[in-house]
Amino acid sequence: MSVTEETTSLPPLCVTRVAVGAVRRLSPSFVRITFVGAGLSDFGNPGATYDQRIKLIFPPASGILADVSDGDGWYQSWLAVPEDERGSMRTYSIRDIRIADDGATEFDVDFVLHLVPGKTGPASSWAARAAVGDELVVAGPRRGRLDGGGVEYLPGAAERVLLAGDETAAPAIARILQDAPAGLRGAVFIEIPETADALAIDGPEGVAVHWLPRDGAVHGAKLHPAVLGHLGEDAGDRAAAVDAPDDELVWETPSFSRLGERIEVEDDIPNSEVYYWIAGESRVVTTLRRRLVKDLGIPRAQVAFMGYWREGVAMKG
Repeated sequence: MSVTEETTSLPPLCVTRVAVGAVRRLSPSFVRITFVGAGLSDFGNPGATYDQRIKLIFPPASGILADVSDGDGWYQSWLAVPEDERGSMRTYSIRDIRIADDGATEFDVDFVLHLVPGKTGPASSWAARAAVGDELVVAGPRRGRLDGGGVEYLPGAAERVLLAGDETAAPAIARILQDAPAGLRGAVFIEIPETADALAIDGPEGVAVHWLPRDGAVHGAKLHPAVLGHLGEDAGDRAAAVDAPDDELVWETPSFSRLGERIEVEDDIPNSEVYYWIAGESRVVTTLRRRLVKDLGIPRAQVAFMGYWREGVAMKG
C-alpha cells in the first residue's frame, strides 16, 4: 500500500495529545504558545496554512485530560466523558507550523488573554498560566489530507482583498498575509485592546495593515467606521449592532450559510474583484455583513464572515 493510500484510508483529522514546548508573551493581550509532541508527526501540512482552524481541548479543574480517540468518532468519544471530567473545547487558528525533515512537528497558537475577573474563560485562564510540559488535546488536519475543513480564506483569482477583524482574528489574518502571494493588494483592519497589542506582520507590500486600538471603547467602535470609510461609506446610525438568531455565531461563507441562505455555485472569483474576509465578535461581524451584502450589494460569493465569539455568551467549542 502506498503512502497516499495509507493516508486516505485514515480519518481527515488527527487527534493527539500535545505538550507546551515554549511560552512567549507578545504584548499585553497576546501570548504565543508552542506545542510539541510525538503524535504531531501526523499533524498539519507544509505550505500555506491561511486561517486553518483547529480544536483544542483544555483539562478540567482536576487537571486530568480526558482520553479522546483518534478517529472519525473522536468528538463523540469526548462528549461521552462525564461533563465534569471532559474539560473545555475551543477553536483556534494555527499561527505557525514547523515540520522537520524527519517529520517532527511543532506549531504555535497565539492566545488572546481576556483576563477580566468573573468573565475569563477556560482558554484564557489556561494560557495565562501555561508552563512548559502542560498538556492539551488537539484536533486538526492530518498530514497528507486537505479534506478536513477549517480553512475559509478562499480568494480565488482575486488580486485585491479586504481583511478585517478584532484581536481574536489577528492571528489568522497575520497567517493569511504571511502565506499570500507577493503581488496581493488591499487593506487590513484589526481592532485591538490597546496600542501595545499591534504586532509585526510579514505580508505583501501592497497590503496596508491598519491597527485600531479600542482603548476602552466597545467592540466594533473602531472597526465599523474604518472598514466602511475605506469603502467610501459613512457608518452612521446603521452601524448599530444586529443580533444573530438564537445567540448563534454568524457563519456566512460562499459555501456555507448558518442563516440558511441559498448557496449558489459560482465560478472562481475573477482577478478584477475584491475578496472580503471578516471575523471576530459575532454581533460586530453580523453588522458589517449587513452593510456589505445587504446595503452595498457585494455578492456573497466574494465574502466570508465568521463569528469567532459572542460577547456575554460562553463558547462551547
